[in-house]
Amino acid sequence: MRHRATWLAALTAFGMILAACGDSAGTDEGDSGAITEVGEGEGALSIVAWAGYIEDGSTDPAFDWVTQYETDTGCEVSVKTAGTSDEMVALMTGSDEFDLVTASGDASLRLIAGGTVQEVNTELVPSWSTVDERLQNAPWHTVDGKHYGVPYQWGANVLAYNTEVFGDTPPDSWSVVFEETTLPDGESNAGRVQAYDGPIYVADAALYLKSTQPDLGINDPYQLTEDQYQAALNVLRGQRDLVGRYWHDAFIQIDDFTNEGVAASSSWPFQVNVLVGAEAPIASVVPKEGATGWADTTMMHVNAPHPNCAYKWLEWSLNPKLQGDLAAWFGSVPAAPSACDGNELLGPDGCTTNGLDNFDQISFWKTPTEDCNGTGGECVPYYRWVTDYLAVIGGR
Repeated sequence: MRHRATWLAALTAFGMILAACGDSAGTDEGDSGAITEVGEGEGALSIVAWAGYIEDGSTDPAFDWVTQYETDTGCEVSVKTAGTSDEMVALMTGSDEFDLVTASGDASLRLIAGGTVQEVNTELVPSWSTVDERLQNAPWHTVDGKHYGVPYQWGANVLAYNTEVFGDTPPDSWSVVFEETTLPDGESNAGRVQAYDGPIYVADAALYLKSTQPDLGINDPYQLTEDQYQAALNVLRGQRDLVGRYWHDAFIQIDDFTNEGVAASSSWPFQVNVLVGAEAPIASVVPKEGATGWADTTMMHVNAPHPNCAYKWLEWSLNPKLQGDLAAWFGSVPAAPSACDGNELLGPDGCTTNGLDNFDQISFWKTPTEDCNGTGGECVPYYRWVTDYLAVIGGR
């Protein structure tokens, strides 16, 4: 029920954004809190982040990129973990207590359109030039030539699976979570798979249909005509009878793979890495249909209470050790490619293993809009994804 309330809050916030901004993506409100030079820190920094993104060594002493920042700047870091992009939007829109958010592409433009985040002065981020050129002007944080954040990490939503169930032959298709089937251990997948508890998961079903039902004509899993959208919903309605849990908490999914007999699920590399580190029988794959994914940007609240500490973090977030350690911990790809060389935890092949060369094969999260990729066609907007997906999962 708590998570349903978060969804409804996010939907309300999204409606307010649309009412305030119409179809415009950029506003001048985002510049109101901008600073022209970085001064002494205010002593604190509050970040809304994905699980595993801001580590201080308490989970694993080898992974700590907070303590040195606090020592160097005097800014004490506090973190509010969010399980979905909608939760991030709701938290940032509903409060002025947060400085930064690690927003994925299905949240970032909503935050920009609503005037919730401010333009970032990249001249105050000396390491900006080290950011992957494919990310520097990415459309999920760049509007009208203005940058509203600093790229952080990116990667794919993988298919995690139990190796004791699948043996030596990993699954090669998302069909093992979308269609009822007998798994290699001789048992049905019913009740043994999971799905992501977030409306953006509609795109995973659409990506599956793009490959398996090409006659639907799906080109972009985030820009769906009514017929394409209904087909994706039908896949998700059929999946409902197979799903043991709709997950949004990474640590609960880790426990489910360990103790509840989960055989396969969409997942983040973070959960897979934690489970592999615990010697659980888990592996992951990007299936033949491809994968959705995320390219996350650290964005600054328009009324950030600690702007100097925030800018200090934006610069700190790009240092090669942090970028490499985080990539090793989360299974992601650094926004600063220099982190791929010489990082002890990541290793020499870590970036390649995490998908450095798969950038063009990932369908990165973005907010669905009525305008079909600027063509003027009619696509199903995100507010319907929110209400319809909530109806699909039936309040589980």
